[in-house]
Amino acid sequence: MRYIKLPKQRKAYCFYCAFRKVVGLRLAPPNSPSIMFGFVAFALAACQSAPETTPPPPPQPAPAVVAAPASPDLAVLDQTVAITPPGKGVPARYAAFSGIWAGRLDGMYEGKLAVLTVSSGGQVTVSYAWGDVADYKPGVADGAGRIVGNTLKLGRLPNGADATFTMQPDGTLAATYALAGQTYSGSFARQ
Repeated sequence: MRYIKLPKQRKAYCFYCAFRKVVGLRLAPPNSPSIMFGFVAFALAACQSAPETTPPPPPQPAPAVVAAPASPDLAVLDQTVAITPPGKGVPARYAAFSGIWAGRLDGMYEGKLAVLTVSSGGQVTVSYAWGDVADYKPGVADGAGRIVGNTLKLGRLPNGADATFTMQPDGTLAATYALAGQTYSGSFARQ
């Protein structure tokens, strides 16, 4: 219990007594049965006025078919990639490159190419994603390139690779990817 001294008094009071004296209220002592009864009545009223809740439904079993998570060595394009359809002034041979393409280099290294925009002069903006290639980890890079004839050549990628994509008569792209003195090739199909 805390005691305080009131300015014009010589006698020390407990905090409760001092409060009662200053405020001028007559309250029941702190350990009186009437205060305890009031608290119990309040607690019971609060419990009785609580809304009834129904138990949550039992959890549903997971679907039998669950997609496997993407392997960390796969090429993954950003989900926000947006392809802008070529304008009316873009030649059909250039417009054919527009879209998302995916394939494998040397049958085992995954790559994805998103040709985002194509201009009437053959300039393109792209996003290219590569999976594990030899000792290089997966990555993605935005860049630019140019279509000359039926071949799209990208500017050098951040990992030092050079990539070209040649349109084939069947509508696929023959890809060539050169990195650290090694050349990889494969076929990419429109997604």
